Amino acid sequence: MVLAAGRGKRLRPLTDRIPKPLVPVAGVPLIDSRLRALAEAGVTDVVINIAYRGAQIVEHVGDGARWGINVCYSDEGELALETGGGIARALPLLGHKPFIVCNADAWSDMPMAALVERANRWPETDLAHLVVVDNPPYRDDGDFQLRGERLTRDLPRPYTFSGYSVLHPDLLAAPPAEAFALAPLLFAAADSGRLSGAHYAGAWCDVGTPQRLAQLEARLAAN
Repeated sequence: MVLAAGRGKRLRPLTDRIPKPLVPVAGVPLIDSRLRALAEAGVTDVVINIAYRGAQIVEHVGDGARWGINVCYSDEGELALETGGGIARALPLLGHKPFIVCNADAWSDMPMAALVERANRWPETDLAHLVVVDNPPYRDDGDFQLRGERLTRDLPRPYTFSGYSVLHPDLLAAPPAEAFALAPLLFAAADSGRLSGAHYAGAWCDVGTPQRLAQLEARLAAN
């Protein structure tokens, strides 16, 4: 699943005319990079949730044929259901096995094959598996501590959730509301010892502001 329903307010004025997943990085829309990476890892079926300017995403992506994948859409209407609510709404399209989730605005060169392997080799007790990165400069504190393969909320928390994960449907079996954030469910899974993780040390950027977008563009141009 690719999360693509957000309004992208912090990226205004770019997102006044296009949805955030279509914002280009080095000339390539953010969502294209995610779909290409999933296809290269052998993923064949992708669900994209849409809300703000969702019709533009549908028109751009279509059925996914150009990447050799099958794309379907979970339309949330004008008001997005937040990260947790959007995934819960899409569960009928995602099935009953663990599935990969990635944020459309989390740019990275991370290969997706490791997440595919994790989804296919799922520990019975886990509710989620997250890829974490070193805390970026704009965060005073992170989300998690990583001890072996277990993510905890112990201090210090040197790692931030990257937006790339594998989730088990049971994580969202009892959604607290129609629209809700995913983070509290992940924190609860960590507290119960049912959250695993892996650290990625490669390139990653949360393209959340014009400044971060400009920095990413400059870094890619220099390579």
